[in-house]
Amino acid sequence: MSATPKTISPLRQRMIEDMRLRKLSEKTQSGYIRAVGEFAAFLRRSPKTATAEDLRRYQLYLADSGVGRPSLNAAVTALRFFCEVTLGRPELAAKTSHVRGERTLPVILSVEEVTRLLDSAPGLKYQAALSVAYGAGLRAAEVVSLKVGDIDSERMAIRVEQGKGRRDRYAMLSPTLLALLRAWWREAKARGKMRPGGGCSRGSTRSIRCRPASSTAPATVRRRRPGSPSASRCIP
Repeated sequence: MSATPKTISPLRQRMIEDMRLRKLSEKTQSGYIRAVGEFAAFLRRSPKTATAEDLRRYQLYLADSGVGRPSLNAAVTALRFFCEVTLGRPELAAKTSHVRGERTLPVILSVEEVTRLLDSAPGLKYQAALSVAYGAGLRAAEVVSLKVGDIDSERMAIRVEQGKGRRDRYAMLSPTLLALLRAWWREAKARGKMRPGGGCSRGSTRSIRCRPASSTAPATVRRRRPGSPSASRCIP
């Protein structure tokens, strides 16, 4: 017997639609729905009937239960969205507050430590990926998404498309990092990791991906929209 599809309540459906209207990511939507569901389980009634005092009690319950600061703040953010947007009752969130974390200085590696880290990488590909992450300040997902056309050797910049917060930005490109990326590009091309047009071949690594470029210039940066860097620059 096939399973019966789970019925979605009108309140939950409205919240889903509110999140879709604001184009929240699927991961964020899932987290918000889960947080509101856990709040409803705490209340043992519909969250639509919640009061400001209920929200305060719930946050106190989470704090006393040993919930970590990131999880607690995520729950508060989800409940604020639910109250302010879905219910249209911003006064309910007045009793909630985010928990501030301690601000500490980051650990800065010495030149010798960075050198040892890069030397321990198993190959030029990983050296390039680690160097981009550390030297240009890119996140792991941003390094994975890099393309040949994102390396602007004339302006000495790296274009990061749709990074954290779905925002584009530029990162500085040092001469040393550019030389390393050029070395990796040549090695990948020699090993057949790139098609003649400059894109990645099937089954190639995704550590630093690339996108097809001009058919007449193997590694020419792809054409960008008006106002962006020129499409005539290349890595080699």
